[in-house]
Formats: sequence, structure tokens, C-alpha cells
Amino acid sequence: MATNELSTIVDGIIAEMERINAVRDETLSRSRALIRICAHSIRAMHRHEMDEAAALLAQARQDAAAMVLPLADFPDLYHTGYTQDALKEVVEAHLLHAFITGGDFPTPAALQVIGATYLKGMSEAATEMRRFALDLMRQDQVEAAEPFLRMMDDVYSLQVTVDFPDAVTMGLRRQTDVLRGVLERTRGDLTMAMRQEKMRSALRQFEQAIRSADGGDEALVLEEWEEAEE
Repeated sequence: MATNELSTIVDGIIAEMERINAVRDETLSRSRALIRICAHSIRAMHRHEMDEAAALLAQARQDAAAMVLPLADFPDLYHTGYTQDALKEVVEAHLLHAFITGGDFPTPAALQVIGATYLKGMSEAATEMRRFALDLMRQDQVEAAEPFLRMMDDVYSLQVTVDFPDAVTMGLRRQTDVLRGVLERTRGDLTMAMRQEKMRSALRQFEQAIRSADGGDEALVLEEWEEAEE
């Protein structure tokens, strides 16, 4: 009698575990697909293919909702690493798109994420903006790169105000440290690019002055230019 009762209990546990395992496998598969979609969306942004990026973001929101919905009864699966990693990528892609297009920033509730995941995604979106700044600098569009540095700085300034244990923030401190390093490298790159641009501009002005000077006046032009530079 006792054995039969235990067997029934164990059968029920096994059935529940089979259900949990099925949901887990499905969530893992969906999380991998979701990360790929977000990566494709970010790649489209770097290519300035904003219509494609927006379409992929819409698909990402739908897929994220489909992944999260079955987890209402399984909070452990919702909070597990692969689920939160996928949702973090969703946040990163959406915030990056908002940053570069000037659109509205989606809230954590709109993206169905917890606060810690939102903050980590925000940090990675700011880190990703370094690529946009470098691309502009390589195209000699130094002034156009400066707003990206300011946005990175703004995000970092917000991140450092979140001072809680890692158990609460899910390791946000490390993400903030990474962002700080990227921010400082980008600041250094932009400062150097601005100085080089200033030097090129001064040389162009000097060459133009030399070309416009009458014969024999080059020395005078050079002396005047050096005095102006001092």
C-alpha cells in the first residue's frame, strides 16, 4: 500500500519534471533564435538599413513575448541565465535604435524585462555606440561622432548611480566597468581625431594663403601665420 502511494507521488513528480524540461528546452531554443534576430538588427543599424532594423526589432518583440509567456508558471526558468541573456539583447537592440534615431526609449515593462536586465542591456547599447563613433571618425566626420560620446557618457553617469549588491543587479558593476573603459578609449580617440582635424584645417588655410600671395611674399605669409598660431 505504502509503495503504491509513493509510486503515485513519484509519477506525479516525474510528469511535472517532464513538463518543466519541455518548457526549458523550448525556452533555450527560443533564446538562441532571439539573440540571432537582435544581432541581425544591430548589424542592419550599422549598415544604416533602418527599415530592416525596425522590422527585425518588431519580430524580436514578438518572439520575446512568445518566449516569456509560457514562463509565467516557471519563475526559475524566467530568471535563468539564457533567458535573461536573450532579453538583455532585446533591450540592447531597442535602446541602440532609439539612441541613433532619436526615438522614444522603451520601458522595462514594454520589453517584459526586469530592471537589472534592462540596465545591463542599456550598458551594452552604450558600448555598441563606440562603433558608430569610430565609423564616423574614419569618414572624417569628427563633429558627427561627438554626440555618440555624449550619449555614452550620459549612460555611464546613470549606471554609476545604481549602487546595489551584485545579487540584486545581476553583475551590473562589471558591465559598468566595461562601459567606463570603452568610454575613455572613445574619448581619447575622438580627442585625437579632433586635434588632427584642427591641424589639417590650419594647414589648408596656410596653403590657401600661400597660393593667394604674390611672388616673394611667402615668407611674410608664413611669419603672419605663425604669429596667428601663437
